[in-house]
Amino acid sequence: MSRVLVARLDSMGDVLLSGPALRAVANGSRPDGSRPNDVVLLCGPEGAGAAEMLPGVTQVHTWACPWIVNPAPPVTEEMTSGLIEFVRSSRIQEAVILTSFHQSPLPLAMLLRLAGVKKITGASTDYAGSLLDVRLKPGEDFPEDQPEVVRALTIAEAGGYVLPNGDDGKLRITSGPDPEGVADELADEGPYIVVHPGAAAPARAWPALHHAATVELLEAYGHRVVVTGGPGETSLTATVAGPSARNLGGGTNLRTLAAVLAGAAVVVTGNTGPAHLAAAVGTPVVCLFAPVVPAIRWAPYGVPLELLGDQEAACKNTRARVCPVPGHPCLSSVTPEQVVEAVERLLGGVSSLSTRRKVWKP
Repeated sequence: MSRVLVARLDSMGDVLLSGPALRAVANGSRPDGSRPNDVVLLCGPEGAGAAEMLPGVTQVHTWACPWIVNPAPPVTEEMTSGLIEFVRSSRIQEAVILTSFHQSPLPLAMLLRLAGVKKITGASTDYAGSLLDVRLKPGEDFPEDQPEVVRALTIAEAGGYVLPNGDDGKLRITSGPDPEGVADELADEGPYIVVHPGAAAPARAWPALHHAATVELLEAYGHRVVVTGGPGETSLTATVAGPSARNLGGGTNLRTLAAVLAGAAVVVTGNTGPAHLAAAVGTPVVCLFAPVVPAIRWAPYGVPLELLGDQEAACKNTRARVCPVPGHPCLSSVTPEQVVEAVERLLGGVSSLSTRRKVWKP
């Protein structure tokens, strides 16, 4: 057994999408038959909560990476030497760097080399020289237009790690009690739909009043609605929930949110971390997906899905955080009626709404 560092330095959703690759490193077999299942996950502050819930992770180390975090922290000797010392003291001899197409593994690889890591695997379009021992060339060794989950698994496999037999490669989190009891309370009151209106970037957000109208329509169809959101989204969730939906905005930690999503019949959300958290607990998703990034890469993975939004709109592949097109037509053109119809289609694939409360296992 050896210690392997796996790096995924950005958001909660990206960390969740790395879960299958982490399980491959932790539990899969290498060609020599060894099983190096002591995994240290290096992640950014936004991904730390999700990292703590991933199966196979022995230790989580949080580091605010200056070429990933926005706004970027200054590069200082203290910052870089702190990471190097952590890696050295952790006796890490091997690393797998997971990145998206717009990220380079090379700056981190340099720091890991200085920390004494002997084998480093990553995907790089740029010449890596002696920084990577195993280098995949995106677009040559694997296609870029594939789910991020598959991309991460491909990088792990290049390093010699494959998923164990019986692992379906879907997203997963460890089971655990709801520390606040909210999910149990909701389940006792009957089936419900979750609407999560927030998004990390305005370009990925469906208008708040569209969400509010959807909640009203869902209730008119006889569904109970629960609205979720972070601490900074309480005004938004209050608007969306209206007078009758349950408003949990700012009232759940990540573990409780996972339990609430696990108990839902369907989750309605945009391209944001909770969409991937819903997928990790096996709940169907209606995803209002702005094409500023490709849906084939970042849509919720491995669960029944209804993808809404004009994927050929003018903002396609711009990676914009604020919509560059007046009126935000890629998402504002989606009507609340279309969302409700998508919810009903997903429910039509469920034998009984009352059976949608799930217990997930690591």
